[in-house]
Amino acid sequence: MFLKTSFTTLIVGVFVVYVLHTCWVMYGIVYTKPCDSPKGDNCITPFLAGNPKLQLSIYTALRPNGEGGHTLIHKEENFDVNSKFERIVSVSLPKKTRNNGTLYALIFVHQAGITPWADPRQVHLVAKVTTYMVPKPPEISLISGEDQTHGQKEEPQQTQHGDGNPAAGGGVGSGATSTSDHPVSHWRSRLTLNIVGDHFLFDKEYLPSDVHRYLRVFQNGKKMVYLPLLFVDELSNRVKDLVEINSTSMELPLTISYDSISLGRLRFWIHMQDAVYSLQQFGFTEKDADEIKGIFVDTNLYFLALTFFVAAFHLLFDFLAFKNDISFWKQKKSMVGMSSKAVLWRCFSTIVIFLYLFDEQTSLLVLVPAGIGTIIEVWKVKKAFKIQVFWKGGKPTFLFGKLDESERRTEEYDTLAMKYLSYLLYPLCIGGAVYALIFLRYKSWYSWLINSLVNGVYAFGFLFMLPQLFVNYKLKSVAHLPWKAFMYKAFNTFIDDVFAFIITMPTSHRLACFRDDVVFLIYLYQRWLYPVDKTRVNEYGVSYDDKPKGKTHRD
Repeated sequence: MFLKTSFTTLIVGVFVVYVLHTCWVMYGIVYTKPCDSPKGDNCITPFLAGNPKLQLSIYTALRPNGEGGHTLIHKEENFDVNSKFERIVSVSLPKKTRNNGTLYALIFVHQAGITPWADPRQVHLVAKVTTYMVPKPPEISLISGEDQTHGQKEEPQQTQHGDGNPAAGGGVGSGATSTSDHPVSHWRSRLTLNIVGDHFLFDKEYLPSDVHRYLRVFQNGKKMVYLPLLFVDELSNRVKDLVEINSTSMELPLTISYDSISLGRLRFWIHMQDAVYSLQQFGFTEKDADEIKGIFVDTNLYFLALTFFVAAFHLLFDFLAFKNDISFWKQKKSMVGMSSKAVLWRCFSTIVIFLYLFDEQTSLLVLVPAGIGTIIEVWKVKKAFKIQVFWKGGKPTFLFGKLDESERRTEEYDTLAMKYLSYLLYPLCIGGAVYALIFLRYKSWYSWLINSLVNGVYAFGFLFMLPQLFVNYKLKSVAHLPWKAFMYKAFNTFIDDVFAFIITMPTSHRLACFRDDVVFLIYLYQRWLYPVDKTRVNEYGVSYDDKPKGKTHRD
Protein backbone atom coordinates (compact mmCIF):
# COMPACT_ATOMS: atom_id res chain seq x y z
CA MET A 1 0.00 0.00 0.00
CA PHE A 2 2.87 2.35 0.81
CA LEU A 3 4.44 1.80 -2.63
CA LYS A 4 1.15 2.49 -4.38
CA THR A 5 0.55 5.63 -2.37
CA SER A 6 4.09 6.89 -2.89
CA PHE A 7 3.85 6.29 -6.64
CA THR A 8 0.59 8.26 -6.85
CA THR A 9 2.08 11.01 -4.70
CA LEU A 10 5.11 11.12 -7.00
CA ILE A 11 2.90 11.48 -10.08
CA VAL A 12 0.86 14.27 -8.45
CA GLY A 13 4.10 15.99 -7.39
CA VAL A 14 5.49 15.82 -10.93
CA PHE A 15 2.17 17.19 -12.21
CA VAL A 16 2.30 20.17 -9.80
CA VAL A 17 5.91 20.92 -10.79
CA TYR A 18 4.92 20.72 -14.47
CA VAL A 19 2.03 23.17 -14.00
CA LEU A 20 4.21 25.65 -12.06
CA HIS A 21 7.00 25.38 -14.65
CA THR A 22 4.50 25.98 -17.47
CA CYS A 23 3.13 29.05 -15.68
CA TRP A 24 6.67 30.41 -15.35
CA VAL A 25 7.40 29.74 -19.03
CA MET A 26 4.14 31.43 -20.06
CA TYR A 27 5.02 34.47 -17.95
CA GLY A 28 8.41 34.63 -19.67
CA ILE A 29 6.66 34.55 -23.05
CA VAL A 30 4.11 37.31 -22.50
CA TYR A 31 6.45 39.60 -20.53
CA THR A 32 9.42 41.26 -22.24
CA LYS A 33 11.85 43.41 -20.29
CA PRO A 34 11.92 46.94 -21.77
CA CYS A 35 15.12 48.92 -22.24
CA ASP A 36 15.80 51.07 -19.20
CA SER A 37 19.31 52.27 -20.06
CA PRO A 38 19.77 55.94 -18.95
CA LYS A 39 21.72 56.90 -22.06
CA GLY A 40 19.80 54.59 -24.39
CA ASP A 41 22.96 53.01 -25.76
CA ASN A 42 21.51 49.49 -25.64
CA CYS A 43 18.02 50.48 -26.79
CA ILE A 44 16.48 49.63 -30.16
CA THR A 45 13.78 52.19 -30.96
CA PRO A 46 10.70 51.58 -33.14
CA PHE A 47 10.47 52.98 -36.67
CA LEU A 48 6.75 53.58 -36.08
CA ALA A 49 7.54 56.17 -33.36
CA GLY A 50 8.23 58.69 -36.16
CA ASN A 51 4.69 58.21 -37.61
CA PRO A 52 5.90 57.42 -41.16
CA LYS A 53 3.49 57.22 -44.10
CA LEU A 54 3.20 53.52 -44.94
CA GLN A 55 1.59 51.38 -47.61
CA LEU A 56 0.53 47.73 -47.52
CA SER A 57 0.96 45.82 -50.79
CA ILE A 58 0.09 42.16 -51.39
CA TYR A 59 1.22 40.18 -54.43
CA THR A 60 0.73 36.59 -55.58
CA ALA A 61 3.47 34.48 -57.15
CA LEU A 62 4.18 30.87 -58.07
CA ARG A 63 7.48 30.97 -56.16
CA PRO A 64 8.15 32.29 -52.66
CA ASN A 65 10.93 34.60 -53.93
CA GLY A 66 8.68 36.14 -56.60
CA GLU A 67 10.76 34.85 -59.52
CA GLY A 68 8.81 34.15 -62.68
CA GLY A 69 6.44 37.05 -62.20
CA HIS A 70 4.11 38.43 -59.53
CA THR A 71 0.64 39.99 -59.56
CA LEU A 72 -0.60 42.81 -57.32
CA ILE A 73 -3.93 41.78 -55.75
CA HIS A 74 -4.41 44.50 -53.13
CA LYS A 75 -2.84 47.66 -51.69
CA GLU A 76 -3.68 50.00 -48.82
CA GLU A 77 -2.19 53.37 -49.78
CA ASN A 78 -2.96 55.20 -46.52
CA PHE A 79 -2.09 52.33 -44.24
CA ASP A 80 -2.67 53.04 -40.55
CA VAL A 81 -1.04 50.45 -38.28
CA ASN A 82 -3.65 50.96 -35.54
CA SER A 83 -6.73 50.77 -37.83
CA LYS A 84 -8.42 47.41 -38.16
CA PHE A 85 -9.88 46.44 -41.53
CA GLU A 86 -11.12 43.52 -43.62
CA ARG A 87 -11.12 43.38 -47.42
CA ILE A 88 -12.42 40.75 -49.84
CA VAL A 89 -10.55 40.53 -53.15
CA SER A 90 -10.85 38.22 -56.15
CA VAL A 91 -7.62 36.44 -57.04
CA SER A 92 -6.96 35.05 -60.52
CA LEU A 93 -5.39 31.61 -60.36
CA PRO A 94 -2.52 30.74 -62.72
CA LYS A 95 -2.83 27.60 -64.80
CA LYS A 96 -0.17 25.78 -62.74
CA THR A 97 -2.12 26.45 -59.55
CA ARG A 98 -5.34 25.14 -61.13
CA ASN A 99 -3.47 21.97 -62.10
CA ASN A 100 -2.84 20.98 -58.48
CA GLY A 101 -0.13 23.60 -58.00
CA THR A 102 0.85 26.05 -55.27
CA LEU A 103 0.43 29.82 -54.93
CA TYR A 104 2.19 32.22 -52.54
CA ALA A 105 1.24 35.62 -51.15
CA LEU A 106 4.03 38.22 -50.83
CA ILE A 107 3.08 40.79 -48.16
CA PHE A 108 4.99 44.09 -48.05
CA VAL A 109 4.83 47.02 -45.64
CA HIS A 110 6.82 49.88 -47.16
CA GLN A 111 7.01 53.65 -47.43
CA ALA A 112 4.13 55.21 -49.37
CA GLY A 113 4.81 56.53 -52.86
CA ILE A 114 7.46 54.01 -53.90
CA THR A 115 7.36 50.36 -54.87
CA PRO A 116 8.40 47.80 -52.25
CA TRP A 117 11.19 46.58 -54.53
CA ALA A 118 12.81 50.05 -54.44
CA ASP A 119 12.36 50.64 -50.70
CA PRO A 120 15.39 49.61 -48.58
CA ARG A 121 13.31 49.95 -45.40
CA GLN A 122 10.48 47.65 -46.35
CA VAL A 123 9.48 44.54 -44.41
CA HIS A 124 7.88 41.55 -46.06
CA LEU A 125 6.70 38.02 -45.35
CA VAL A 126 5.71 35.12 -47.58
CA ALA A 127 2.59 33.03 -46.90
CA LYS A 128 1.10 30.10 -48.77
CA VAL A 129 -2.48 30.69 -49.88
CA THR A 130 -2.85 27.06 -50.94
CA THR A 131 -2.40 23.80 -49.08
CA TYR A 132 -2.71 20.11 -49.89
CA MET A 133 -5.36 17.91 -48.31
CA VAL A 134 -7.28 14.74 -49.16
CA PRO A 135 -10.80 15.87 -50.16
CA LYS A 136 -13.74 14.58 -48.15
CA PRO A 137 -15.61 11.87 -50.09
CA PRO A 138 -19.15 12.83 -51.17
CA GLU A 139 -22.09 11.46 -49.18
CA ILE A 140 -24.92 9.73 -51.07
CA SER A 141 -28.25 8.14 -50.27
CA LEU A 142 -27.58 4.39 -50.06
CA ILE A 143 -31.15 3.63 -51.22
CA SER A 144 -31.63 6.02 -54.16
CA GLY A 145 -27.97 6.80 -54.90
CA GLU A 146 -28.60 10.57 -54.91
CA ASP A 147 -25.65 12.86 -54.30
CA GLN A 148 -25.84 15.19 -51.30
CA THR A 149 -24.84 18.32 -53.21
CA HIS A 150 -26.47 17.98 -56.58
CA GLY A 151 -29.47 15.75 -55.84
CA GLN A 152 -28.51 13.54 -58.81
CA LYS A 153 -27.80 9.85 -58.96
CA GLU A 154 -24.18 8.94 -58.55
CA GLU A 155 -22.55 7.71 -61.77
CA PRO A 156 -19.27 5.87 -61.18
CA GLN A 157 -17.97 6.62 -64.67
CA GLN A 158 -18.60 10.37 -64.38
CA THR A 159 -15.40 12.40 -63.99
CA GLN A 160 -16.70 15.93 -63.64
CA HIS A 161 -19.82 17.71 -62.34
CA GLY A 162 -21.08 20.83 -63.89
CA ASP A 163 -21.35 24.20 -62.29
CA GLY A 164 -17.69 24.99 -61.45
CA ASN A 165 -18.72 27.94 -59.32
CA PRO A 166 -15.83 28.78 -56.99
CA ALA A 167 -18.06 30.31 -54.38
CA ALA A 168 -20.06 27.11 -54.23
CA GLY A 169 -17.04 25.08 -53.23
CA GLY A 170 -14.80 25.21 -56.28
CA GLY A 171 -16.09 21.89 -57.57
CA VAL A 172 -15.92 19.97 -54.30
CA GLY A 173 -17.21 16.52 -54.87
CA SER A 174 -16.48 16.62 -58.58
CA GLY A 175 -15.31 13.54 -60.25
CA ALA A 176 -12.23 11.46 -59.77
CA THR A 177 -10.43 14.19 -57.93
CA SER A 178 -12.91 14.17 -55.03
CA THR A 179 -12.97 10.42 -54.64
CA SER A 180 -9.19 10.17 -54.86
CA ASP A 181 -7.08 9.30 -51.85
CA HIS A 182 -4.33 11.64 -53.09
CA PRO A 183 -3.98 15.15 -51.63
CA VAL A 184 -5.23 17.91 -53.90
CA SER A 185 -4.64 21.66 -53.80
CA HIS A 186 -7.06 23.67 -51.64
CA TRP A 187 -7.50 27.44 -51.48
CA ARG A 188 -7.00 29.22 -48.16
CA SER A 189 -9.77 31.79 -48.29
CA ARG A 190 -8.43 33.88 -45.37
CA LEU A 191 -5.20 35.84 -44.94
CA THR A 192 -4.78 37.38 -41.48
CA LEU A 193 -2.05 39.98 -40.88
CA ASN A 194 -0.84 41.66 -37.68
CA ILE A 195 1.66 44.40 -36.82
CA VAL A 196 2.80 45.23 -33.30
CA GLY A 197 1.27 48.61 -32.50
CA ASP A 198 3.22 49.17 -29.27
CA HIS A 199 6.17 51.57 -29.43
CA PHE A 200 8.28 49.14 -27.42
CA LEU A 201 11.96 49.80 -26.65
CA PHE A 202 13.96 46.60 -26.98
CA ASP A 203 17.14 46.02 -24.99
CA LYS A 204 19.91 44.56 -27.14
CA GLU A 205 21.08 42.38 -24.24
CA TYR A 206 17.59 40.96 -23.55
CA LEU A 207 16.24 40.58 -27.07
CA PRO A 208 13.73 37.65 -27.18
CA SER A 209 14.84 34.88 -29.51
CA ASP A 210 11.29 34.32 -30.84
CA VAL A 211 10.98 37.95 -31.96
CA HIS A 212 14.52 38.06 -33.37
CA ARG A 213 13.61 36.36 -36.65
CA TYR A 214 10.90 38.97 -37.31
CA LEU A 215 13.13 41.92 -36.39
CA ARG A 216 14.77 44.03 -39.09
CA VAL A 217 17.13 46.69 -37.74
CA PHE A 218 18.97 49.60 -39.39
CA GLN A 219 21.37 52.24 -38.08
CA ASN A 220 20.07 55.82 -37.91
CA GLY A 221 22.98 57.93 -36.69
CA LYS A 222 23.89 56.64 -33.24
CA LYS A 223 20.53 54.99 -32.75
CA MET A 224 19.40 51.55 -33.78
CA VAL A 225 15.86 51.44 -35.20
CA TYR A 226 13.71 48.38 -35.87
CA LEU A 227 11.15 48.27 -38.68
CA PRO A 228 7.48 47.31 -38.07
CA LEU A 229 7.03 43.77 -36.71
CA LEU A 230 4.89 42.12 -39.40
CA PHE A 231 3.25 38.77 -38.62
CA VAL A 232 1.08 36.38 -40.68
CA ASP A 233 -1.38 34.54 -38.44
CA GLU A 234 -1.28 30.96 -39.72
CA LEU A 235 -3.47 29.79 -36.82
CA SER A 236 -6.46 31.55 -38.42
CA ASN A 237 -6.28 29.24 -41.44
CA ARG A 238 -8.99 26.70 -40.63
CA VAL A 239 -10.04 23.60 -42.55
CA LYS A 240 -13.63 24.88 -42.72
CA ASP A 241 -12.39 27.85 -44.81
CA LEU A 242 -10.61 25.68 -47.40
CA VAL A 243 -11.98 25.45 -50.95
CA GLU A 244 -10.93 22.69 -53.33
CA ILE A 245 -9.22 23.96 -56.51
CA ASN A 246 -9.93 22.35 -59.86
CA SER A 247 -9.28 23.22 -63.51
CA THR A 248 -12.44 25.38 -63.70
CA SER A 249 -11.49 27.59 -60.73
CA MET A 250 -10.41 30.72 -62.63
CA GLU A 251 -10.91 33.14 -59.71
CA LEU A 252 -11.40 32.64 -55.97
CA PRO A 253 -12.20 35.11 -53.19
CA LEU A 254 -9.59 35.96 -50.56
CA THR A 255 -10.52 37.69 -47.29
CA ILE A 256 -7.66 39.90 -46.06
CA SER A 257 -7.95 40.78 -42.36
CA TYR A 258 -5.67 43.13 -40.50
CA ASP A 259 -5.43 44.18 -36.85
CA SER A 260 -2.71 45.53 -34.58
CA ILE A 261 -1.36 43.22 -31.90
CA SER A 262 0.48 43.61 -28.60
CA LEU A 263 4.04 42.35 -28.22
CA GLY A 264 3.06 39.81 -25.56
CA ARG A 265 0.31 38.35 -27.73
CA LEU A 266 2.65 38.26 -30.74
CA ARG A 267 5.23 36.24 -28.79
CA PHE A 268 2.54 33.87 -27.54
CA TRP A 269 1.18 33.43 -31.07
CA ILE A 270 4.68 32.71 -32.44
CA HIS A 271 5.19 29.94 -29.87
CA MET A 272 1.78 28.38 -30.54
CA GLN A 273 2.34 28.55 -34.30
CA ASP A 274 5.73 26.85 -33.92
CA ALA A 275 4.13 24.17 -31.70
CA VAL A 276 1.47 23.39 -34.33
CA TYR A 277 4.18 23.22 -37.02
CA SER A 278 6.18 20.78 -34.87
CA LEU A 279 3.14 18.55 -34.45
CA GLN A 280 2.68 18.47 -38.22
CA GLN A 281 6.31 17.39 -38.59
CA PHE A 282 5.57 14.50 -36.21
CA GLY A 283 2.76 13.27 -38.46
CA PHE A 284 -0.29 15.33 -37.44
CA THR A 285 -2.52 15.94 -40.46
CA GLU A 286 -4.01 19.28 -41.47
CA LYS A 287 -7.27 18.28 -39.75
CA ASP A 288 -5.51 17.28 -36.51
CA ALA A 289 -3.63 20.57 -36.45
CA ASP A 290 -6.89 22.39 -37.18
CA GLU A 291 -8.44 21.11 -33.94
CA ILE A 292 -5.56 22.63 -31.98
CA LYS A 293 -5.79 25.88 -33.94
CA GLY A 294 -9.46 26.12 -33.01
CA ILE A 295 -8.58 26.08 -29.31
CA PHE A 296 -6.33 29.13 -29.75
CA VAL A 297 -8.24 31.11 -32.37
CA ASP A 298 -11.82 30.66 -31.20
CA THR A 299 -11.18 31.50 -27.53
CA ASN A 300 -9.80 34.52 -25.71
CA LEU A 301 -6.56 34.32 -23.72
CA TYR A 302 -8.28 34.06 -20.32
CA PHE A 303 -10.45 31.18 -21.48
CA LEU A 304 -7.35 29.69 -23.09
CA ALA A 305 -5.56 29.73 -19.73
CA LEU A 306 -8.55 27.97 -18.18
CA THR A 307 -8.41 25.42 -21.01
CA PHE A 308 -4.77 24.70 -20.24
CA PHE A 309 -5.46 23.97 -16.57
CA VAL A 310 -8.52 21.89 -17.45
CA ALA A 311 -6.48 19.87 -19.97
CA ALA A 312 -3.68 19.35 -17.43
CA PHE A 313 -6.07 18.04 -14.78
CA HIS A 314 -7.82 15.90 -17.39
CA LEU A 315 -4.49 14.30 -18.27
CA LEU A 316 -3.72 13.67 -14.58
CA PHE A 317 -7.11 12.13 -13.81
CA ASP A 318 -6.95 10.05 -17.00
CA PHE A 319 -3.64 8.57 -15.90
CA LEU A 320 -4.80 7.93 -12.32
CA ALA A 321 -8.08 6.40 -13.53
CA PHE A 322 -6.27 4.05 -15.92
CA LYS A 323 -3.75 3.14 -13.21
CA ASN A 324 -6.37 2.35 -10.54
CA ASP A 325 -8.69 0.62 -13.00
CA ILE A 326 -5.92 -1.68 -14.22
CA SER A 327 -4.77 -2.31 -10.64
CA PHE A 328 -8.32 -3.19 -9.55
CA TRP A 329 -8.95 -5.62 -12.41
CA LYS A 330 -5.49 -7.13 -12.16
CA GLN A 331 -6.25 -8.19 -8.57
CA LYS A 332 -9.85 -9.16 -9.33
CA LYS A 333 -10.38 -12.90 -8.89
CA SER A 334 -14.17 -13.03 -8.55
CA MET A 335 -17.03 -11.35 -10.41
CA VAL A 336 -19.31 -11.32 -7.36
CA GLY A 337 -21.40 -8.14 -7.44
CA MET A 338 -20.04 -7.10 -10.85
CA SER A 339 -22.22 -6.99 -13.96
CA SER A 340 -20.37 -9.05 -16.57
CA LYS A 341 -22.82 -7.95 -19.28
CA ALA A 342 -22.13 -4.32 -18.44
CA VAL A 343 -18.39 -5.03 -18.88
CA LEU A 344 -19.07 -6.76 -22.20
CA TRP A 345 -21.29 -3.92 -23.38
CA ARG A 346 -18.74 -1.31 -22.33
CA CYS A 347 -16.10 -3.13 -24.40
CA PHE A 348 -18.40 -3.32 -27.43
CA SER A 349 -19.43 0.33 -27.14
CA THR A 350 -15.84 1.61 -26.82
CA ILE A 351 -14.84 -0.37 -29.94
CA VAL A 352 -17.80 1.09 -31.87
CA ILE A 353 -17.05 4.62 -30.66
CA PHE A 354 -13.38 4.26 -31.61
CA LEU A 355 -14.28 3.07 -35.14
CA TYR A 356 -16.79 5.91 -35.46
CA LEU A 357 -14.29 8.55 -34.37
CA PHE A 358 -11.74 7.06 -36.78
CA ASP A 359 -14.30 7.09 -39.62
CA GLU A 360 -15.15 10.74 -38.88
CA GLN A 361 -11.40 11.63 -38.92
CA THR A 362 -11.67 13.08 -35.42
CA SER A 363 -8.74 14.85 -33.81
CA LEU A 364 -5.96 12.69 -32.34
CA LEU A 365 -6.65 14.50 -29.05
CA VAL A 366 -9.88 12.49 -28.86
CA LEU A 367 -8.90 9.43 -30.91
CA VAL A 368 -5.77 8.33 -29.01
CA PRO A 369 -7.39 8.19 -25.52
CA ALA A 370 -10.36 6.36 -27.06
CA GLY A 371 -7.99 3.76 -28.57
CA ILE A 372 -6.18 3.21 -25.25
CA GLY A 373 -9.52 2.86 -23.46
CA THR A 374 -10.63 0.27 -26.02
CA ILE A 375 -7.57 -1.92 -25.37
CA ILE A 376 -8.19 -1.77 -21.60
CA GLU A 377 -11.88 -2.71 -22.02
CA VAL A 378 -10.95 -5.76 -24.13
CA TRP A 379 -8.56 -6.86 -21.38
CA LYS A 380 -11.34 -6.41 -18.79
CA VAL A 381 -13.61 -8.74 -20.75
CA LYS A 382 -10.89 -11.37 -20.68
CA LYS A 383 -10.67 -11.01 -16.88
CA ALA A 384 -14.44 -10.85 -16.31
CA PHE A 385 -15.22 -14.04 -18.25
CA LYS A 386 -12.03 -15.78 -17.07
CA ILE A 387 -10.93 -16.39 -20.65
CA GLN A 388 -7.70 -18.26 -21.24
CA VAL A 389 -6.13 -18.33 -24.70
CA PHE A 390 -4.05 -21.30 -25.87
CA TRP A 391 -2.26 -21.40 -29.20
CA LYS A 392 -2.08 -24.71 -31.07
CA GLY A 393 -0.61 -24.82 -34.54
CA GLY A 394 -1.03 -21.08 -34.97
CA LYS A 395 -4.76 -21.25 -34.07
CA PRO A 396 -6.14 -19.78 -30.82
CA THR A 397 -8.23 -21.90 -28.45
CA PHE A 398 -10.41 -20.12 -25.89
CA LEU A 399 -11.21 -21.63 -22.49
CA PHE A 400 -13.87 -20.03 -20.27
CA GLY A 401 -13.75 -20.34 -16.47
CA LYS A 402 -16.60 -21.55 -14.27
CA LEU A 403 -18.74 -19.45 -11.92
CA ASP A 404 -19.18 -20.17 -8.23
CA GLU A 405 -22.48 -19.89 -6.34
CA SER A 406 -22.15 -16.17 -5.45
CA GLU A 407 -21.17 -15.28 -9.01
CA ARG A 408 -24.18 -17.20 -10.37
CA ARG A 409 -26.50 -15.18 -8.14
CA THR A 410 -25.00 -11.95 -9.49
CA GLU A 411 -25.35 -13.31 -13.02
CA GLU A 412 -29.08 -13.96 -12.44
CA TYR A 413 -29.68 -10.34 -11.44
CA ASP A 414 -27.58 -9.20 -14.38
CA THR A 415 -29.56 -11.33 -16.86
CA LEU A 416 -32.87 -10.12 -15.42
CA ALA A 417 -31.88 -6.48 -15.84
CA MET A 418 -30.75 -7.03 -19.43
CA LYS A 419 -34.02 -8.81 -20.23
CA TYR A 420 -36.07 -5.78 -19.22
CA LEU A 421 -33.77 -3.41 -21.11
CA SER A 422 -33.87 -5.44 -24.34
CA TYR A 423 -37.61 -4.83 -24.69
CA LEU A 424 -36.89 -1.11 -25.05
CA LEU A 425 -33.46 -0.96 -26.66
CA TYR A 426 -33.65 -3.31 -29.62
CA PRO A 427 -36.73 -1.74 -31.29
CA LEU A 428 -35.30 1.77 -30.78
CA CYS A 429 -31.88 0.89 -32.24
CA ILE A 430 -33.32 -0.98 -35.24
CA GLY A 431 -35.87 1.78 -35.91
CA GLY A 432 -33.15 4.44 -35.76
CA ALA A 433 -30.94 2.51 -38.20
CA VAL A 434 -33.79 2.08 -40.72
CA TYR A 435 -34.73 5.78 -40.46
CA ALA A 436 -31.12 6.82 -41.08
CA LEU A 437 -30.84 4.50 -44.08
CA ILE A 438 -33.92 6.03 -45.74
CA PHE A 439 -33.57 9.73 -44.95
CA LEU A 440 -29.86 10.39 -44.37
CA ARG A 441 -26.77 10.22 -46.63
CA TYR A 442 -23.50 8.40 -45.96
CA LYS A 443 -20.17 7.81 -47.65
CA SER A 444 -20.62 4.01 -47.74
CA TRP A 445 -22.53 1.10 -46.22
CA TYR A 446 -19.75 0.76 -43.65
CA SER A 447 -20.25 4.41 -42.69
CA TRP A 448 -24.00 3.81 -42.25
CA LEU A 449 -23.37 0.72 -40.12
CA ILE A 450 -20.86 2.47 -37.85
CA ASN A 451 -23.08 5.56 -37.53
CA SER A 452 -26.13 3.43 -36.70
CA LEU A 453 -24.22 1.47 -34.06
CA VAL A 454 -22.67 4.55 -32.52
CA ASN A 455 -26.00 6.40 -32.47
CA GLY A 456 -27.43 3.45 -30.58
CA VAL A 457 -24.47 3.54 -28.20
CA TYR A 458 -24.70 7.28 -27.63
CA ALA A 459 -28.49 7.54 -27.43
CA PHE A 460 -29.27 4.40 -25.43
CA GLY A 461 -25.86 3.12 -24.38
CA PHE A 462 -26.08 4.61 -20.91
CA LEU A 463 -29.00 2.23 -20.27
CA PHE A 464 -26.52 -0.63 -20.48
CA MET A 465 -24.78 0.88 -17.46
CA LEU A 466 -28.02 0.38 -15.51
CA PRO A 467 -27.59 -3.41 -14.95
CA GLN A 468 -24.73 -2.62 -12.58
CA LEU A 469 -27.01 -0.20 -10.73
CA PHE A 470 -29.66 -2.93 -10.61
CA VAL A 471 -27.16 -5.47 -9.24
CA ASN A 472 -26.08 -2.96 -6.58
CA TYR A 473 -29.72 -2.44 -5.63
CA LYS A 474 -30.49 -6.16 -5.36
CA LEU A 475 -27.34 -6.90 -3.34
CA LYS A 476 -27.65 -3.70 -1.26
CA SER A 477 -23.88 -3.25 -1.60
CA VAL A 478 -21.28 -1.31 -3.58
CA ALA A 479 -18.22 -2.86 -1.90
CA HIS A 480 -17.32 -4.70 -5.10
CA LEU A 481 -16.81 -1.60 -7.26
CA PRO A 482 -13.45 0.09 -8.08
CA TRP A 483 -14.28 3.37 -6.36
CA LYS A 484 -10.89 5.03 -6.79
CA ALA A 485 -11.05 4.61 -10.55
CA PHE A 486 -14.74 5.59 -10.48
CA MET A 487 -14.03 8.87 -8.74
CA TYR A 488 -11.21 9.78 -11.12
CA LYS A 489 -13.52 9.01 -14.05
CA ALA A 490 -16.27 11.09 -12.43
CA PHE A 491 -13.93 14.08 -12.24
CA ASN A 492 -12.96 13.53 -15.85
CA THR A 493 -16.61 13.29 -16.88
CA PHE A 494 -17.26 16.78 -15.58
CA ILE A 495 -14.02 18.00 -17.18
CA ASP A 496 -15.25 16.48 -20.47
CA ASP A 497 -18.29 18.74 -20.18
CA VAL A 498 -15.92 21.72 -20.47
CA PHE A 499 -14.00 20.13 -23.36
CA ALA A 500 -17.29 19.47 -25.15
CA PHE A 501 -17.50 23.21 -25.87
CA ILE A 502 -13.81 23.67 -26.74
CA ILE A 503 -12.62 20.75 -28.91
CA THR A 504 -14.38 19.99 -32.19
CA MET A 505 -16.12 16.62 -32.00
CA PRO A 506 -19.31 14.98 -33.35
CA THR A 507 -22.50 16.29 -31.70
CA SER A 508 -23.50 12.82 -30.50
CA HIS A 509 -20.13 12.41 -28.75
CA ARG A 510 -20.61 15.84 -27.14
CA LEU A 511 -24.07 14.90 -25.82
CA ALA A 512 -22.72 11.62 -24.45
CA CYS A 513 -20.44 13.59 -22.10
CA PHE A 514 -23.49 15.10 -20.38
CA ARG A 515 -25.31 11.76 -20.34
CA ASP A 516 -22.54 10.16 -18.25
CA ASP A 517 -22.95 12.83 -15.56
CA VAL A 518 -26.37 11.43 -14.63
CA VAL A 519 -25.09 7.87 -14.31
CA PHE A 520 -22.19 8.88 -12.07
CA LEU A 521 -24.53 10.85 -9.83
CA ILE A 522 -26.65 7.71 -9.36
CA TYR A 523 -23.52 5.70 -8.52
CA LEU A 524 -22.59 8.34 -5.92
CA TYR A 525 -26.09 8.15 -4.44
CA GLN A 526 -25.73 4.38 -4.08
CA ARG A 527 -22.34 4.90 -2.49
CA TRP A 528 -24.03 7.06 0.15
CA LEU A 529 -27.00 4.69 0.49
CA TYR A 530 -24.88 1.53 0.95
CA PRO A 531 -21.83 2.64 2.98
CA VAL A 532 -18.75 0.39 2.99
CA ASP A 533 -16.95 -0.55 6.21
CA LYS A 534 -13.47 -1.46 4.99
CA THR A 535 -12.36 -2.77 8.40
CA ARG A 536 -14.63 -5.80 8.29
CA VAL A 537 -14.90 -8.80 5.99
CA ASN A 538 -17.92 -8.09 3.79
CA GLU A 539 -20.64 -10.45 2.59
CA TYR A 540 -18.38 -11.70 -0.20
CA GLY A 541 -15.58 -12.77 2.11
CA VAL A 542 -13.33 -9.85 1.10
CA SER A 543 -11.67 -7.27 3.35
CA TYR A 544 -10.70 -3.92 1.77
CA ASP A 545 -8.41 -2.86 4.61
CA ASP A 546 -5.07 -4.03 3.22
CA LYS A 547 -3.11 -3.51 6.44
CA PRO A 548 -4.15 -4.73 9.88
CA LYS A 549 -4.46 -2.03 12.54
CA GLY A 550 -2.27 -3.90 15.01
CA LYS A 551 -0.62 -7.21 15.80
CA THR A 552 -2.82 -10.21 16.51
CA HIS A 553 -3.01 -11.25 20.16
CA ARG A 554 -2.03 -14.74 21.12
CA ASP A 555 -3.51 -16.25 24.26
